[in-house]
Amino acid sequence: MEFAFYLSAGAAVVATLRVITNSNPVHALLYLVVSLLAVALCFFALGAPFAGALEIIVYAGAIMVLFVFVVMMLNLGPAGEAQERVWLKPGMWVGPSLLAGVLLLQLLWALFKQPSNAPLGLATVDAKAVGISLFGPYLLVVELASMLLLAALVAAYHLGRQEAKE
Repeated sequence: MEFAFYLSAGAAVVATLRVITNSNPVHALLYLVVSLLAVALCFFALGAPFAGALEIIVYAGAIMVLFVFVVMMLNLGPAGEAQERVWLKPGMWVGPSLLAGVLLLQLLWALFKQPSNAPLGLATVDAKAVGISLFGPYLLVVELASMLLLAALVAAYHLGRQEAKE
């Protein structure tokens, strides 16, 4: 199980890097689907099949279809691709690289702080525990996340409409 976890984690990192560096939005979305599927495999390898199934159904399924429709609605052509190339200049990578380095250091610190005695894949999370958590103490966070997604969808629609009017 450790090999499957590390293999899928490596695939997720590589696919996510391709999402960031790709200037074609449709190709970036396809790499994002691969990245989300690899994260789902990480959940399966860690012994959380319910979280892995939710990752596939919700993110790789529904939300990615929504992203594809938004990209199609915005009708990004060669002008959008040229703008992406301008944004991908080497100087633009300094800030995000520093933040990613800080996150990497935090992840390594969390992983190697105290060695865990439990092997990978021993504990499982069932649907009832997830439901109790989502509709219990984390209800406000779940609702705020749904409102944020709705606001992002409305903003994408209005941004696309403004560009169409010009």
